[in-house]
Amino acid sequence: MIVLRPCRLADLSAVEAIAAASAVGITSLPPDHDRLREKIANSMHSLAAEVDVCGEESYFFVLENIATGEVIGTSGIVASAGFHDRFYSYRNEIIVHASQQLGVSNKIHSLHLCHDLTGLALLSSFFIKPEYQDGALPQLLSRARLLFMAEHANRFPERIAAESPGVCDDEGNSPFWNAVGKRFFNMGYPQAEQLSGGRSKTFIAELMPQYPIYVPLLPADAKLAIGQLHPVGELPFSILMDEGFEADTYIDIFDGGPTVDARISGLRSVMNNIKKRAIAGDTSLSSKLHIATQAAARVPSLGTPLGQQALENAQLCIVANTETEGFRATLANVAAGLGDTVVLSEEMMAALEIVNGDDVRIVPVHFPVNPANAAHQNNNRRL
Repeated sequence: MIVLRPCRLADLSAVEAIAAASAVGITSLPPDHDRLREKIANSMHSLAAEVDVCGEESYFFVLENIATGEVIGTSGIVASAGFHDRFYSYRNEIIVHASQQLGVSNKIHSLHLCHDLTGLALLSSFFIKPEYQDGALPQLLSRARLLFMAEHANRFPERIAAESPGVCDDEGNSPFWNAVGKRFFNMGYPQAEQLSGGRSKTFIAELMPQYPIYVPLLPADAKLAIGQLHPVGELPFSILMDEGFEADTYIDIFDGGPTVDARISGLRSVMNNIKKRAIAGDTSLSSKLHIATQAAARVPSLGTPLGQQALENAQLCIVANTETEGFRATLANVAAGLGDTVVLSEEMMAALEIVNGDDVRIVPVHFPVNPANAAHQNNNRRL
């Protein structure tokens, strides 16, 4: 049984090990004991707080194997990016240079330093151990956060963004950084990433060029890096693209990786999840069919055709409780068409820390999520 839950201070050593294994460019998981401890403490404080309007809250989750206690992944949400300062990105734009006298018109790809994404919610800290990357667990790790947001909508703004690590080698050399940022910061990419603490420091605005950067003037390797993904970013990026995020407009100011954004209400997990009352019982298919035949002939389903035929096709779903500090989410095979209730095993109820009659949010897992295809789509969309 694998469960997503809020991170606790007792998880600090496990999170430190994950941070040490994460790639350069994942600044939301710094390999720093004090900063990670502060990150966990801030999350615990945010979860305990009464929130009417989103602010400086942050939420940090871990994916745990209940049987062994192993922490196998992390993910997080920042309620308002750049709350204490501005959140910087480069915005892709096309500038038209034309001369009526010469009859010449040129469209030139340019990058404009902006803080358009300041105030948006921000997905962060995604990491899952390599041996768990196949199957549905990455979806649980990423998409359960969206069920948390759907349940606690008052804690978040209308829009959301997520950064993805861009191209760099094992030594931390980034072609985009070397061509742009290094000329103004006079330091290496890994050092600048660690100093930035999330792209919201004022020194970014003080040192980065305020004028447009004309992409044709950049070296070839830097141009090719714009909007491209580091291999470790392909899996989480593919999940976000499947959710409905857009990757056309913004890139990271350090490594040129894609920054995606969307309206929260338009995301697949937010639109398609349903809320049901959980009851403990036999989760065998025969039991589900027996319960369903006692209900009306036409009952709500999990986005599948109504009636008994739909029940024969149980779906693998993400199931989450509706708590805040006690938030839990896991995977379960759920049969559609059980009215306003869903039957869960005793083990599942215990994992979610719920009792009979408690509400749960349910959204189907989608297969296949192909990281290579998503990365290819992003290549084609680059300006």
